[in-house]
Amino acid sequence: MSPLNWSAEDQAAVNTARLLAADAVQAAGNGHPGTAMSLAPAAHYLYQYAMTHSPADPDWVGRDRFVLSAGHASLTQYVQLFLTGYGLELDDIKQLRQLGSLTPGHPEVGHTAGVEITTGPLGSGIASAVGMAMAARRERGLFDPETPKGESVFDHNIFVIAGDGDLQEGVSGEASSLAGTQRLSNLIVIWDDNRISIEDDTSIAFTEDVEARYAAYGWHTQHVSWVKEDGTYVEDLDALHLAVEAAKEDDRPSFIRLSTIIAWPAPNAQNTGASHGAALGDDEIAQTKKMLGFDPEEKFAVAPAVLDYTRKAAERGREAQREWDERFQQWRTANPEAAELFDRLQARELPEGLADTLPTFDADDKGIATRAASGQVLQALGAAMPELWGGSSDLAGSNNTLIKADPSFLPEDRSSDMFSGNEYGRNLHFGVREFAAGLICNGIALHGPTRPYSGTFLVFSDYQRAAVRLAALQNLPNVFVWTHDSIGLGEDGPTHQPVEHLSSLRAIPGLDVVRPADANETVFAWLKILERTDGPSGLVLSRQNLPVFDRTELAGAENTAKGAYVLSDDADAEVILMATGSEVQLALEAAQQLRHDGTAVRVVSMPSHEWFDAQPSDYRDSVLPSHIRARVSVEAGSAMSWHRYLGTDGRAVSLEHFGASADYKRLYQEFGITADAVVAAARESIRAAKGEQ
Repeated sequence: MSPLNWSAEDQAAVNTARLLAADAVQAAGNGHPGTAMSLAPAAHYLYQYAMTHSPADPDWVGRDRFVLSAGHASLTQYVQLFLTGYGLELDDIKQLRQLGSLTPGHPEVGHTAGVEITTGPLGSGIASAVGMAMAARRERGLFDPETPKGESVFDHNIFVIAGDGDLQEGVSGEASSLAGTQRLSNLIVIWDDNRISIEDDTSIAFTEDVEARYAAYGWHTQHVSWVKEDGTYVEDLDALHLAVEAAKEDDRPSFIRLSTIIAWPAPNAQNTGASHGAALGDDEIAQTKKMLGFDPEEKFAVAPAVLDYTRKAAERGREAQREWDERFQQWRTANPEAAELFDRLQARELPEGLADTLPTFDADDKGIATRAASGQVLQALGAAMPELWGGSSDLAGSNNTLIKADPSFLPEDRSSDMFSGNEYGRNLHFGVREFAAGLICNGIALHGPTRPYSGTFLVFSDYQRAAVRLAALQNLPNVFVWTHDSIGLGEDGPTHQPVEHLSSLRAIPGLDVVRPADANETVFAWLKILERTDGPSGLVLSRQNLPVFDRTELAGAENTAKGAYVLSDDADAEVILMATGSEVQLALEAAQQLRHDGTAVRVVSMPSHEWFDAQPSDYRDSVLPSHIRARVSVEAGSAMSWHRYLGTDGRAVSLEHFGASADYKRLYQEFGITADAVVAAARESIRAAKGEQ
């Protein structure tokens, strides 16, 4: 193990970083200075010594990843990105939290070079870092499984700085427990143990032995305390260095408890809740500058010698990348097929002819549940797309998310009688951890280049909603497989029957919600979802069997990709019946009744509002002509998201209350989700459109 050789230049850079954080928050008038000040030595150590990275190429495949889970302390990262030469300059630090700046209040991936993940919701960063570590291992298994550990071009580490709030959030425990089971030895978490949050001392809410908890999860744990027993404070970087080097060598995920004093060395603000989330004040900053040998009147002071020293990290990064590139070219020569796969995945391209490999389903009145159809599609996709992997929150058999020909992603000795695995396997077992599953998949997608999916019941999308929102916010192409999509799941009762969920999920910007009406729509839904690379999709599937429509009589299922299409139509239609999923069959039945009475009807299958809204206006007008004001929406859930299509004369056949425990057919009758109800609504809407009521 090489010595650290911490120098006077290092200390000068740390003190500069501390005061930049204090000045930036003071200039903004709000923010979080304390953690950024006390973590400045650890952040400098990571960026200058511990991590392999290249400021000149933030997207270099061979880099270590850094996750600031304590995203409120964004200056901890921003200052290092400035000092090491990622493209931020001093003016960017001065513009902290201002509109359009590269230094928003919390780090945002894709906005600021060098930021790997959008953090802020506490616990989400560490949970997604678990996904990054999983992705790194899976990536190695795809491209270079035979090379000894530590010698592959795909070997790298995931570093995390987490705070007290991160470890109070339950999702960090969910994900950390799974990380221990998976023995993710490439994951190193540094906990900033300062025991201060917005409500000051965490003793009022956070008293367990966190280090022991992580040991119980199966992590390698260490404690580095800069707070000494005699009350003195010594920033012992040698001790931190030894802990990080030991973590790199262990075969488990590593948890380093780093005991600090928030806002050190501010004379009055240190160790206070006020320093966590508020500017220190001009007087306090001036006193701190005097203590550190800086001019108390000068703001945003950066000595040229400091910048010259810290930006040597860029040249070290270029040299590390040059050495890596040589090894990478040797790997490409020795592994041409893996290199071809690597290139396709980096380009985010699907395999040629993918659509031709997918199943087709013959018309069948008895039908098949769309969850079962999805499972069949997934087998075909799995054979063609090695980059596609995922699993379920302990519901694989119900969600139909297993790729049956492949082993589980699991240390071999963790295999069970039902599931055999190896460390490079494919089927993920998240356990009963819906929120963690979503955030882990976010981390997998952020790491790249594989494509993750996760499954649970639609009603439990509530448990993972924050992860879904973050996937949309970060433009991540995750697939959320949500089955048991309505009262159609029957006897499990109202706790498991989603009502408001479809409308609620449609409210998330950037999320595509897709509810196919039959097996063939499910095929084309999967294909369209996988073609998307700039955001997440939720695939909403039935528990109960749905008829497979006769496409010789109805429009083709390939129209699914348009979001809505005319499934069945009469000349001079008086009313449009719009439906999704299991209720499309009801719309078709109602249309037959209306036609028998001499009413001309158009039936529209609308598997995805978002896909439909993205179509050109002339197409949307051709499906929902404005002159047909009589309209009915049919969906076994809240009608909240339908009113913009219904207009003033439209009517909704929907469910505006919780369900009950009974056979699903009885529930549809009991709650009025029937063809007869659709007919009645259509007639009422026609009268309204004519001004008769």
